[in-house]
Amino acid sequence: MKAFTLPLCAALISSALPAFAGQKPNILVLYADDLGFGDLTCYNPDSKIPTPNLDRLASEGLSFRDGHSSSGICTPSRYALLTGRHHWRDFHGIVGALGGTVFKEGQLTLPGMLKANGYRTAAIGKWHLGWDWDAIRKPGTPKKSVKHSDFDWSKSVPEGPMSIGFDSYFGDTVINFPPYAWIEDDKLVKAPDTQMDTKVWPTIKEGNWECRPGPMVTGWNPYENIPTTTAKGVETIKSLAAEEEPFFLYFAFPSPHAPIIPNDKFDGKSKAGPYGDFVFETDDSVGQLLAALEESGEADNTIVFFSADNGPERYCYARDEKFDHWSSHPLRGCKRDIHEGGHHVPFIIRYPGVTKAGTTTDALASQTDVFATLAESAGCELPEKSGAEDSFSLMPVLKGAPTSGRESIVHNTKAGQYALRHGDYLLIDSKTGHLSGVPKSWLEKHDTPAEKGPVHLYNLKDDIGQRKDLAEAMPEKVEELRKKLASLRESKATAPRLAE
Repeated sequence: MKAFTLPLCAALISSALPAFAGQKPNILVLYADDLGFGDLTCYNPDSKIPTPNLDRLASEGLSFRDGHSSSGICTPSRYALLTGRHHWRDFHGIVGALGGTVFKEGQLTLPGMLKANGYRTAAIGKWHLGWDWDAIRKPGTPKKSVKHSDFDWSKSVPEGPMSIGFDSYFGDTVINFPPYAWIEDDKLVKAPDTQMDTKVWPTIKEGNWECRPGPMVTGWNPYENIPTTTAKGVETIKSLAAEEEPFFLYFAFPSPHAPIIPNDKFDGKSKAGPYGDFVFETDDSVGQLLAALEESGEADNTIVFFSADNGPERYCYARDEKFDHWSSHPLRGCKRDIHEGGHHVPFIIRYPGVTKAGTTTDALASQTDVFATLAESAGCELPEKSGAEDSFSLMPVLKGAPTSGRESIVHNTKAGQYALRHGDYLLIDSKTGHLSGVPKSWLEKHDTPAEKGPVHLYNLKDDIGQRKDLAEAMPEKVEELRKKLASLRESKATAPRLAE
């Protein structure tokens, strides 16, 4: 067990940790990429993808049935998770290839807060929150050029994970973006010496590579991503567990995001094609990480949080047609959409001594809430005037309460298109909630009418699949929720400690 070293936090932590009073819990965040709510068998018994390790995690912890990412795409959701602040207050899109950081200088972040309160902090895997690549660009090279010879790879790359509070980082920043190379802390392990060429890689198994051009290390093989980062994760857990300080490990998977590249030994492990096999490989990695935690002796004093940055990529429509597996089941929509399938994701927390094993909750939750929850669990006081602006502590729910007090979430992916969840109702304040488009064949198969009109309203308690649009029949409710949406968008914060 880790020693509790900050007496200042003792009063707070004693109420948060009934099973470990006087000690700080370790924290392990496992974050999947483009994973559907209906992919895990613990959320969808009819899933055609076995997920034994995540099912076990759910059986040992608390599963949120109404948990949401901040956005329907990658970068914004990761930003919200690590800041407790909804992305739409600051930006909407993703960081492009070799793009800059999304964090403001001095901004409160989850790793920064935990590090300041005695934690060892590490990040492994996908980053996609930006670096200052121009800092290592050679003088005189064109700003938009992405040749491997344009950069001095021997230099440290600033404004990455270590600039916001992580003590260490290992990963390839983004599996389908350059540079195609391993990064250790803030330096590349090997200097890229060629340009990305998918023709030299093994055959892709489903969909497209979707890899942006740019610098690559000779011999780079994207199939090695999960095995390499998993091995690093196992090693890191064992190393951190041997230290005196409590630890926070943020492990971000590249999967099952495209390119869909399950390693050969996972072929055929699911009945949902290569994507299903890729989810199975992700679950296998989860199992290895959790086993390492068990072997370290720290599992009983570690909070484990599993979720995903958004729903499944639109390849899920073809998968549903071919394999009869709907990744977003029972929801409507997929990645990018402001319908539920875009952001309503698996959301599991195992907190020994606090969460009751094998339980579920219908409490509304956002990934922004993870910030205040972990702050409370670690006995860290949040600033009174700013920071974690949209974070509600889920601690009451973890202890068995029906709600954290959260009643609303503003959903957004694209600038100018918003949805509001308030109570049982979902308002789509846009002509369509399908930003990825939707095949007519899917609507027919799932008995779902096409959208009509400028705005849409659904009662999710009665209609989780969003098949009955109530906007025409309930204009007063539409107007009420539109006003609520405008009020929340104009607010500076929604967190209880900061809301006016």
